[in-house]
Amino acid sequence: GGASGPEPLTDPGAPPLALAPPLSRRPPAVPAMAENGGSDRGPACPGPAAAAVLKRWEQLRRRAAAAAPWSRGFLAVAAGLGLFYVVLRMPLRLRDGLAAVTVFLSTLTPKFYFALTVTSSFISGLIFVFEWWHFRKYGTSFIEQVSVSHLRPLIGGAENNPPGPAAFSAAENETSRQNMPECKVWRNPLNLFRGAEYSRYMWVTGKEPLTYYDMNLSAQDHQNFFTCDTDALRPSDTVMQKAWRERNPQARIKAAYQALELNNDCATAYVLLAEEEATTIVDAEKYFKQALKAGEMIYRKSQNCHSQSPQHEAQLRRDTNVLVYVKRRLAMCARKLGRIREAVKMMRDLMKEFPLLSMLNIHENLLEALLELQAYADVQAVLAKYDDISLPKSAAICYTAALLKARAVSERFSPETASKRGLSTAEINAVEAIHRAVEFNPHVPKYLLEMKSLVLPPEHILKRGDSEAVAYAFFHLQHWKRIEGALNLLHCTWEGTFRMIPYPLEKGHLFYPYPSCTETADRELLPTFHEVSVYPQKELPFFIHFTAGLCSFSAMLALLTHQFPELMVIFAKAVSIVS
Repeated sequence: GGASGPEPLTDPGAPPLALAPPLSRRPPAVPAMAENGGSDRGPACPGPAAAAVLKRWEQLRRRAAAAAPWSRGFLAVAAGLGLFYVVLRMPLRLRDGLAAVTVFLSTLTPKFYFALTVTSSFISGLIFVFEWWHFRKYGTSFIEQVSVSHLRPLIGGAENNPPGPAAFSAAENETSRQNMPECKVWRNPLNLFRGAEYSRYMWVTGKEPLTYYDMNLSAQDHQNFFTCDTDALRPSDTVMQKAWRERNPQARIKAAYQALELNNDCATAYVLLAEEEATTIVDAEKYFKQALKAGEMIYRKSQNCHSQSPQHEAQLRRDTNVLVYVKRRLAMCARKLGRIREAVKMMRDLMKEFPLLSMLNIHENLLEALLELQAYADVQAVLAKYDDISLPKSAAICYTAALLKARAVSERFSPETASKRGLSTAEINAVEAIHRAVEFNPHVPKYLLEMKSLVLPPEHILKRGDSEAVAYAFFHLQHWKRIEGALNLLHCTWEGTFRMIPYPLEKGHLFYPYPSCTETADRELLPTFHEVSVYPQKELPFFIHFTAGLCSFSAMLALLTHQFPELMVIFAKAVSIVS
């Protein structure tokens, strides 16, 4: 009476079910997604139609995998045939295009060729003139500059990535920094007076002798020399602090008078009036004497209390600068007014009283005054102290040393005699001194030999640059002329320096290689009406030659077309047929 077992799932009379394929050949189950958000049931069993589709898909995949190499080869062959067709078709198209161009050119008249060549010559001439003007003004080719700054980044030619750390060693970098001289701008130790000299030149000629860059540097110097942190404690110094920053000269002069109303012993106010309001050297000297009286009194007060605080030390430095500046300008006034021995004494006393202020180059003022006195032994004594290897050089030092050595032999020097008998020891020393001076500043000889015209020297100079050459020659040309034969010796020997240094930007002989930044700085310091001397001479850019050649060639074609129209038409057709 036990319970009977479960009934079979199949009907005994039905045909048997087909066996399922092995597990390894069974197609992957596809989960059935419920229409209403899905369910937790397992994948539904595929029906007979779905199983047939999956089986057919498996067969196609296997056949494609087996035939993949053959299909790739077929595609490669098809691509090759297509490329071959294009290569064969290209000359045919070019030939058809050339034939069309030939037909077009054969229908053109001589007037067209004449107008074409004239227009081409005119446009290339304009480009040539603009390129020449840009090169003369800025020293570079406009087309090359545009190509480098704009076109090269577009075509990916500019490499902005910095070199890797292994590109240069630390020792090489340090050596390059030591061997590369800086284009540092220095204050001209012999600078003129604005009111008494620069302004008078502008009134007479109508030309501005000073550039905005030069005057801006002077304004910065005045603020550094004549102001300090304690100026806010004194109303007159506060007014002068604003005055040095004014751009308008009349506003500066007005501020100086306001400062004198607040304090009659304001030394910097007298300095400003002496520099800018005084129209003669005599008037400037009167203002500087008043500034000296006020400056000495303030300097003594600062000396008594300079150790009380850092602010008092800063005020002492400022008062020292004012006192040194006033004494130096008074000595320069005496030199300009003909009291040369008095000027020499004032300069010597100033150098003894403030020996640490050698960076002001007061010795260059002393050298010029001694040369005016023709005290050559004293000049040699000053050179022995300052023409030292450890001290910075200048054109005044190098050319004054050359002048003294040339003085010993120049009176009897003759190029013809020297070429026959050779140079004596003294002549060799003089020539070597000239070569040394020319290597330091190669612009000076053209001014001393009057091959270039002089202008008023700027208030700041660039050592080894054209601005320094102008400043030196402006004051020292008379000293070279005074010594008989000195300029003749310079004329015969100065160009030999360039044979000793054929590549001055890469390697020097007695000095560092010549800095390449002097031209840019000199153009900022010297007025626009002065033609800046450039060393070494730059070669004309390629595009100047190219545009000049294109303009000349086009003009020649235009002339030939105008004179021989039929012949030039035949020539043009022949060129088109050959091409």
